[in-house]
Amino acid sequence: MMAADESGTLARLNALRAELFDGKIVAHDGRIVKTTGDGFLVEFASVVDAVRCAIEVQVAMAERAASVAENQRMIFRIGVNLGDIIAEADDIFGDGVNVAARLEGLAEPGGICISRAARDQVRDKLDHELRDMGEIAVKNIPRPVHVFEVVLGGAPAGEPTMAAGTAAGGDKPSIVVLPFDNMSGDPEQEYFSDGITEDIITDLSKVSGLFVIARNSAFTYKNKSINVPDVCREFGVKFALEGSIRKAGNRVRITAQLIDGSSGGHLWAERYDRDLTDIFEVQDDVTQKIVAALKVTLSDAEKSVIAGGGTANMAAHDLFLKGRELIWGSKKDRERFEKATACFRRAIALDPNYASPRAGLAGAYLLDYQNRWSDAPENSIDEADRLVGEAIALDDKEPFAHLVACMVAMFRKDLARAARAADTALSLNPNYAHAIGARGAVFIYAGEPDKSIPYIEQTIRLDPNSRDQYLHFLATAYFVAGDYMSAAEKYRERIAVNPATDLCTYRASKIF
Repeated sequence: MMAADESGTLARLNALRAELFDGKIVAHDGRIVKTTGDGFLVEFASVVDAVRCAIEVQVAMAERAASVAENQRMIFRIGVNLGDIIAEADDIFGDGVNVAARLEGLAEPGGICISRAARDQVRDKLDHELRDMGEIAVKNIPRPVHVFEVVLGGAPAGEPTMAAGTAAGGDKPSIVVLPFDNMSGDPEQEYFSDGITEDIITDLSKVSGLFVIARNSAFTYKNKSINVPDVCREFGVKFALEGSIRKAGNRVRITAQLIDGSSGGHLWAERYDRDLTDIFEVQDDVTQKIVAALKVTLSDAEKSVIAGGGTANMAAHDLFLKGRELIWGSKKDRERFEKATACFRRAIALDPNYASPRAGLAGAYLLDYQNRWSDAPENSIDEADRLVGEAIALDDKEPFAHLVACMVAMFRKDLARAARAADTALSLNPNYAHAIGARGAVFIYAGEPDKSIPYIEQTIRLDPNSRDQYLHFLATAYFVAGDYMSAAEKYRERIAVNPATDLCTYRASKIF
């Protein structure tokens, strides 16, 4: 805003202070200690007054934003902490201030995050729900901060608009699907249990009424002994799905349990003993039962998308799962590329009308174009484009195919096509973290960084394990927008989280 109209932006900010901000602070016995550009450090004698003031400010800001043009809307984040401070002259310092600053950075645009210490003081004195986001590690604070979000009753009016279905989790039922245990006694069957888990995550992600943690983050708990309530607190979700898979010949046994993250109690459990040919039916039933248990209503379009696709050829599906596990795993090299493409090609040969292996093969060639594994990687972008076109022609309801199409278009600098493909992927899968991140990247490349920021922030919320990579894009958005202070802070945060990575790592492993 400052870059576009410095004097006008400053005038609007000063008007906000005079007409709204300062008065509410005074009314709640607060004191503005100092201002830092568009930031404010405010001290209150009572944490209840501080949170009530924050709520009133955000509600009033949302109402005000709804009445002005989008390019003039000012949306703030607020963090509230209760802690010791050091007073020096007219300023205050210390961990009490530092934690409040980190909480502000964790809040959604138009939202409020408070610390556990603040929550304990206000929990029975507010009319608003406090959503437990779990313990979150933040920069320069030695221990994780237990964070709670003040639920204001929906996305703030005037918040930057994202594509259909990509609004923040808010009060939606939220869930993490933990990797199903491989009970087959054969490590070679690991790909199968992982593949079923990933398919269930994808099906649940297509439900706009749910908030679903991405596969990359959920799979950090693979082969680990876990406490479900602790996992739910870490991800800031209310529910978890866990289960096991035993495959023997043409038979498969799948168990699944839906668990309340606050109590550890079971909300639903089921065991399926079926032929492999029934695997898609089992996945659909698990999704339907979870949706019913969480009291979420599916639209007709969502029912169609969840039930669609697949193949009747189980050998082709098995090869697709093997290829996907090979190419999407953390290790990527020429050997895995060649094994994965061989699996996809054999799957296509067994069922030429099965779209998923064509999309998988397109994704593999796109990675080859980036990483130069094959003897002629310069031709791989053309091959990826051809294959993804064929996949979409066979099944235009496959979100991954549209994501690959978006990435191909970005590499070819066709940003209009990339935007359309990302929007289509998100209309089919509103929780698709990689597609949300890709849409944010398209906005950056198109010179609209302000629109990209909420997308990238939502990606971090859905896929916190990939946070370092998306912090790079968030910092880049701020940089392109001319907000160099915020850009520097996010770049430093990204380096602190993982000093060993760079942008190439994102390209090679995270976009899929």
